[in-house]
Amino acid sequence: MALAKDYDSVMARSNEIMKKTLGLDYSEFESGSVRFDYEALMEATNYSIEEINRIQAQTGVGNTPLLELRNLTALARKYAKPGYGARIFTKDEAANPSGSFKARRAACALAHAKKQGYKGVVAATSGNYGAAVASQAAMQGLRSIIIQECFDSKGVGQPEIIEKARACEAYGAEVIQLTVGPELFYTFLSVLEDTGYFNASLYSPYGIAGVETLGYEIAMQCREKLGKEPDMVVCTHAGGGMLTGTARGLIKAGCKNTQVVGASIDLTGLHMASDTQFNKKSCTTGHTGFGVPHASDPDNCDTPRSAGRVLRYMDRYVTVKQGDVMYITEALAVLEGLERGPAGNTSLAAALSLAQELPEDAILVVSETEYTGAGKHIQPQMTFARHNGIDIKFGNPNEEDRPGVNLVLPSDPGLIQVENVDLTHLRHSYIKKAMKKINSSEDLDEADLIYMAEETKTDVDFVKETLKTLGY
Repeated sequence: MALAKDYDSVMARSNEIMKKTLGLDYSEFESGSVRFDYEALMEATNYSIEEINRIQAQTGVGNTPLLELRNLTALARKYAKPGYGARIFTKDEAANPSGSFKARRAACALAHAKKQGYKGVVAATSGNYGAAVASQAAMQGLRSIIIQECFDSKGVGQPEIIEKARACEAYGAEVIQLTVGPELFYTFLSVLEDTGYFNASLYSPYGIAGVETLGYEIAMQCREKLGKEPDMVVCTHAGGGMLTGTARGLIKAGCKNTQVVGASIDLTGLHMASDTQFNKKSCTTGHTGFGVPHASDPDNCDTPRSAGRVLRYMDRYVTVKQGDVMYITEALAVLEGLERGPAGNTSLAAALSLAQELPEDAILVVSETEYTGAGKHIQPQMTFARHNGIDIKFGNPNEEDRPGVNLVLPSDPGLIQVENVDLTHLRHSYIKKAMKKINSSEDLDEADLIYMAEETKTDVDFVKETLKTLGY
């Protein structure tokens, strides 16, 4: 008997579909009122970091260069007080086969899919991960289907997303392109069910485990080249996989004192899933429309439990403006001879400001670069913005920036300044959302409290005080 394929029927079978296409029963890791065993989930991959490194090396992934950005360091020191201005380095992840760090995710996930006998893989992504999956699928002899949100209801797509679709198709993937809306997850589940392919989710433990080698390499390269561990690592934060995996890799390398900072583009006021606002965003990734909700509600994703859990690892969360990223992209090319795409340049823009807070002998590492292509260049992005009524000008982004209305390039690089996101607020938000799943705080036991403390990188007293503040 054929299964009903209407929206409600497919969504009702989501857990069953996930179990079959991921090979993991997430209920095995759940206990108590709110908790699940995150570390047990990660260990369920059965891949050590050494094994993942071997898997990645087989397809030319990883072991990317750590480059010192001497001219950008000099620029930061121009605006820092005497004795300040950390040395800025970047991990050149554009050197991976598909041109981004997401090759690490894909290499691990697809090697596992092939090992388990799947004939193909499916991924729902509008970003670099699609190209990474398609590239690795080609190397592994697997079929790949990439599902993208890329158009508004008028059929207009952003140049950056269209560029990524082109890359996926170049590697031989079938690309299913959708308008913005709730049909993305439905289509993803439906395709998984129809094909029986592996769920190559961004948020599976296989994907996050693949990123751990990035943090591990940063630590080892800093020790080998510089004789010390990095003082700060800045990660572009969207869905949370980059920061989570990098931080876990740093920990596995023994970096106990490295500050892990997340960075997003401030797009306050624009809704990620809004049809009318979709093409008002001048940058499609690494922004607060992803970063904030994924931090406070990580499980709102395409797996029952997300393995990307940034509040467990984030020491600080900052934002920069759209114009800052456009400016630093041009500066990276002109001053350092590196033409790279916008995602990694989000954390680089933040790094220019953060370096000024640190002494000259400190080591600051930007965790990634990404490839650039026709649609990723700042010129087509700004042209597209103009066509959508966005006013582009030079000025002070910190005072004049209005997402969806204008794009303000800094008239002086000294105007590139980070703004701190209130982590306490995000932690409160996480606990509030966790409590919505149960009847009352009386249902919590001590292990639940410890779990929420781990999830928010705090302690049990913080959780108890938050519960009181929230009225529990």
